[in-house]
Order: sequence, then C-alpha cells, then structure tokens
Amino acid sequence: MSTTTTIRTGGPGSNGVIERMGLPKPLIWGFVGLLLFMIGDGVESGYIAPYLADNGAGSETNAAVIISVYGLMVTLGSWLSGALSDVWGPRRVMIIGLVLWAALQVLFLAVALPSESYPLMLVIYGLRGIAYPFFAYGFLVWILGASPAHRLGSAVGWFYFAFTGGLPTLGSLVASGSIPLLGAYNTFWLSLGLVILGGVFALAGLRKAQGGGRLAAPGVSTGHSLVNSIAIAFTSPRVGLGCLVRIVNTAPQFGLFVFFPAIFADDLGFGTSGWLQLVFILGASNIFANLFFGVLSDRMGWHRTLRWFGCIGSAIAVLAFYFLPQYVSDQYWVAALCAALFGITLAGFTPISVLMSLMAPNQKGNSIAVLNLGAGAATFVGPAIVAIFLAPLGAGGVTIIFAVLYVLAGISVRWLRVPESAQRVVEQGGTLQGAVEEGIVETPNNGKGAATA
Repeated sequence: MSTTTTIRTGGPGSNGVIERMGLPKPLIWGFVGLLLFMIGDGVESGYIAPYLADNGAGSETNAAVIISVYGLMVTLGSWLSGALSDVWGPRRVMIIGLVLWAALQVLFLAVALPSESYPLMLVIYGLRGIAYPFFAYGFLVWILGASPAHRLGSAVGWFYFAFTGGLPTLGSLVASGSIPLLGAYNTFWLSLGLVILGGVFALAGLRKAQGGGRLAAPGVSTGHSLVNSIAIAFTSPRVGLGCLVRIVNTAPQFGLFVFFPAIFADDLGFGTSGWLQLVFILGASNIFANLFFGVLSDRMGWHRTLRWFGCIGSAIAVLAFYFLPQYVSDQYWVAALCAALFGITLAGFTPISVLMSLMAPNQKGNSIAVLNLGAGAATFVGPAIVAIFLAPLGAGGVTIIFAVLYVLAGISVRWLRVPESAQRVVEQGGTLQGAVEEGIVETPNNGKGAATA
C-alpha cells in the first residue's frame, strides 16, 4: 500500500484575532515596516525614467539602460538575499538592505543628479537595485522560518499584500500627490524618508522575534551557501521544478506587456490611457488576491490552490484577456474584467513560496534564492517568447503558447512533493526553523514525500 498522503493544512487553531487573520503576531511590525519601505521604494516607479532622461541621462535610451542595469541588480539582489539569509540570518540581511538603500539614495540625490553625470547615475542607481530585495526577501525568509507551518500560506499572502501594495501601487499614489506639492526632486527625498521609517519600524518591531539569526548549520560558509543556492536546483530536483513554475508564473505577464499595448491602445481604440488603466486594474486586483489566496491555500491546500487557481486559472484568464476583447471589440468593460481576472489568477501562485520552503526546510534561504532567480528569469523569458514567436504565429499564437505553459505548470504541481517530516510539522502547528533546530526535518533529493491532492 502506498505511504503517500495528502498534506493537511488545517493545523491547530489560534486564539488571537491577529493569528486568525493569518498574521504571525511576533512578526506583525515587520509587515507594517515592509509596507512603508516598499511605498518609499515605489514612489519613483512611475516617473524615474523620464526624469533621468531630462536630468543628466541625455536621452530616453540612456535612461532605459540605467533602468535595465537596475533590473539586473534587483535580480542579483533577489538571489543573494536568500542565500545570504541562510548564513548571515534574515535580520542582518535586512539591515544591510536598509543601509545600502539609504546610502546609495543619498549619493544618487546629493552627487549623481546634481552633477548630471550619466556614468554616476548608471553606477549608483544601478547598484541600489540590490538593496530592496535584501530587505524584502530577507524578511520573506524570516516569515517562512518563524511562522506556524500550517498558516504559511496566509503569512506569505500578507507578505505579498504589503510588498505589492507599496510597489508600485501606494508608492505611485504618494508620488502623484507629492510631485505637485514638493516637486519631482524633493519627492525622491520623501521616498528616502519613507524607506528609513519602514526599515526602523520593521527592525525595531522584530528585535525580539525568533528566526532572525543564522539558519544554516554551523559548518556552512558563505561561499558554500552561495554555491548551494544554485546546486539545490539540481540536487533537489523538486526545488528546480518549483523554480520553473515560478518562471511560468509571471513570464506571460512580462511578455504580454510587449505586444498588448499596441493591441488595446491602437487596434481596439482604447488609447494609451485606456491601456494604462487596464494595467492598474490588473495590479490592483492582484494585491488583494494575494492575500485571499494565501489564506485560502491554508484551508484548501497549497497544491490545489496553486494548480487550479494559479496555473489553470491563469491559462483561462490569459486566453480571455486576448480573445474576448477582440470578439466584443469596443466594450471596454470586458477588457477591464479580463485584466482583473488575470491579476487575480496570477495571485494563485502565492503558495509556491510555501512549497519551496517546505521542500527544502534545511535550506529555506537557498530555496527562496532559487525561487527569486525564477522571478528574475521571468522578466526576460516572457519577452523572449514574444520575440521568437510573434512574427510567425501572431499575437493569438503567442497567447496560446502562454496558456499552454500555464497548463504544463499545473500538471507539474503533482511532483512538488513535501517530505513527510515537514508534513508532520504542518500538522502539529510548529515552525520550520524550530523543526530544523530540533533535527526533525530532512530535505529530500530522491522525490519521495507527501503526494499532492
């Protein structure tokens, strides 16, 4: 008889209102601080490119190069934040992220911008891309280690609610009110203040919380952890598969942004403002859906939520987003509804962070490093698919390719197995870091573990 079982995600109940909301009480100020930090980081997102072009970069092309370097540094920082959290501890990584962000922002505002030096802008602003992933994803590793295992979905949902609520949504809203009052340059200084305020809130509020110290075994060096953060994708193939699922999560989104603007703005006649409103609708719906699916996944099951709402739901939504507006032509409300549906289903991938940490409980930081590499890879995989297939297959054909990728990801969810020892931690309501310290969890590399539902 097979020994595989379905993961039970109910777990023991909690008495407090905060815990019933899925927020780990010892970490609550971390979520508040993260929201403020990401609002500060997101202030510039809507106007940084044209501002750079007009104030020293020299052209829109040069500004785009600066933003591209920044994006590469974000990807690097996202990977490093997980790997370094294992050996340095999430608290130290968050502190480094805060200090780097503040120091580089001061240099950017006090030296690079006044001098209108393109090389300085390129170096200083580009390097600052490493900073926010250190702070944000260092906290994510902390959450995954210190939260009750049976409510990890809710905790991760709150993380992405704070993360995406600040960047770019509330950050852009703050900028829209600040720029008319303070001007664009002074708004950059406002963002610095918000980031420092958020960092202080988080780190002060988390000072007594467990899980912020070193996570790796005593003999693991920094270099060893960095190597493991890549090697784990091969030594634990389920973690590597999880990385591919994470790529599929947002690769179509970045791909659609390459050719959808022309379709909705020009072909359907909604104009640029109409397309940008659809982007806002997609993002706004995703924010609250992250929280909803995080809580739902703890009750319904992480695998079920990921497969049916994330993968299969996104396959349906991406097809609807392209084909339905084409069918009804000038009905903008249909396009808006489809954008909202796509944003909602993208949030169905929230449990992938939980599964990645459960599949490698002894290397939570490294598993999140691999996950973050997948997120970074999605930013160029999506546009690359468009570049290769748009000419021969057309927009509809590319959209179908994206839908097929989502379906394949949904099928692969069944192999994202969790070791039975980690399953027992979930059932008992313990934390992953506590289980690691007690030596009662293992990281599988042979594919054995609890089957999915």
